Amino acid sequence: MHGAWHGGWCYRRVEHGLRARGHTVFAPTLTGLGERSHLFRSDLDVDDHVTDVLQVIHYEDLDDIVLVGHSYGGVVVSLVADRVPDMIRTLVYLDAVVPEDGKCQMDYMPTELNEMCRASAAAQDGGVTPIPAEAFHVNDADVAWVNRLCVNHPIATLEQHVRFTGGLDKLSGRKVYISASKFADGPFGQFYETFRDDPAWKTYSVTSGHDMMLDAPDRLVEILEEVAG
Repeated sequence: MHGAWHGGWCYRRVEHGLRARGHTVFAPTLTGLGERSHLFRSDLDVDDHVTDVLQVIHYEDLDDIVLVGHSYGGVVVSLVADRVPDMIRTLVYLDAVVPEDGKCQMDYMPTELNEMCRASAAAQDGGVTPIPAEAFHVNDADVAWVNRLCVNHPIATLEQHVRFTGGLDKLSGRKVYISASKFADGPFGQFYETFRDDPAWKTYSVTSGHDMMLDAPDRLVEILEEVAG
């Protein structure tokens, strides 16, 4: 699952790499983003995005899933896995938020960034202007492409406090965190530091910017195939 401002398009290289190795891959785009940006609403929230993923699982008749979430997508996949834990083989956080019960993404972001997001959304009917790709240390060859395809992100998804039902507890030993070393000083480095010595987690550090599916797709394919078992 992609992160804020992005769409399923950002996984294109990883999709191709995994399919070439015989895997079935889905990279859905969340409502209001990417090719679905025409469906943007100011009240789009995390529940809407969780429903997006659950619908793919249902209508594609998926099971034994390696569920991957990047950045904000970590919030979405956490809730999906909580709802359908028996369908998840491995839960993978890709330089992503790992939310605690009762918290929202903004609880893990710097105050000044939250203020910037809220000001942007207030001026644009709930839509937060994309952060430039350069700030995420995206490789030079992809910067213009990423900046062209990223769109406003619904602020309600960043402010909504999530609630878990206990389903995530069933995934003990089946959680993976993959950190982007060139963005380790960003808001996601805290999660890698928390889980790197936790025996219940498997962790990796990849030499890339925040969008590692663009910067290091081959390495990411290797890791995903490994954790798939």
